[in-house]
Amino acid sequence: MSSVVKDLHSNVEKSETPLRPFKIFVGYDPREDVAYEVCRYSLLKRSSIPLEITPIKQCELREQGLYWRERGKLESTEFSFSRFLTPYLADYEGWAMFVDCDFLYLGDIKELRDMVDDKYALMCVQHDYTPKETTKMDGAVQTVYPRKNWSSMVLYNCGHPKNRGLTPEVVNSESGAFLHRFMWLEDEEIGEVPFVWNFLVGHNKVVEGDPATFPKAIHYTLGGPWFEAWKDCEFGELWLKELEESKKAKEKVV
Repeated sequence: MSSVVKDLHSNVEKSETPLRPFKIFVGYDPREDVAYEVCRYSLLKRSSIPLEITPIKQCELREQGLYWRERGKLESTEFSFSRFLTPYLADYEGWAMFVDCDFLYLGDIKELRDMVDDKYALMCVQHDYTPKETTKMDGAVQTVYPRKNWSSMVLYNCGHPKNRGLTPEVVNSESGAFLHRFMWLEDEEIGEVPFVWNFLVGHNKVVEGDPATFPKAIHYTLGGPWFEAWKDCEFGELWLKELEESKKAKEKVV
């Protein structure tokens, strides 16, 4: 359906029937191209299942007639609303994941994929998060609202009847509250996954000696090392190391 170039992960598990790639849609913003590249690399590097990774680029969605809403003053990225096109872009079939580009994956995405439960319309980390900062990233306004950061990493049951209602028309017309709070769903239709799969830098904490608190996916929600103001942020050295690895990997391919 989408003409967006897709990255196919060649690591297919040993089996008589090759697995269908797990579809992952990553929010893309031109200001954070390097963040997208590192996020993609970290996913592919550690995955034991085949992945199909697609950047959600607003400019391409507009060209395709799938996205036409005007950008609001409080939208900190180009994918603030286009993220909710994930079920549509996945042809309303199977499970697919949306994730912001400012993530660094430290765990095998298969572990998260194996948690899906068809009784839910979607699953996510259900943060209780109220940021203290008034700005984030490169000076964008920090907004506060219920279920904040729930929509930053979502496993969508794309074929669920309720998610079929996420049409381009709805995504382009509904309010931020309706979309980011998942108001098209009942509470019991939203499943939960461990917070370590959306570990918020500056909010979540690692407890020494407790593996259940060790991050599987680090979310630099306030800003990451690719922004000058956040180059020394917590876990920044891990991201910078991954960046160097990704550059060397790309050089080998070339």
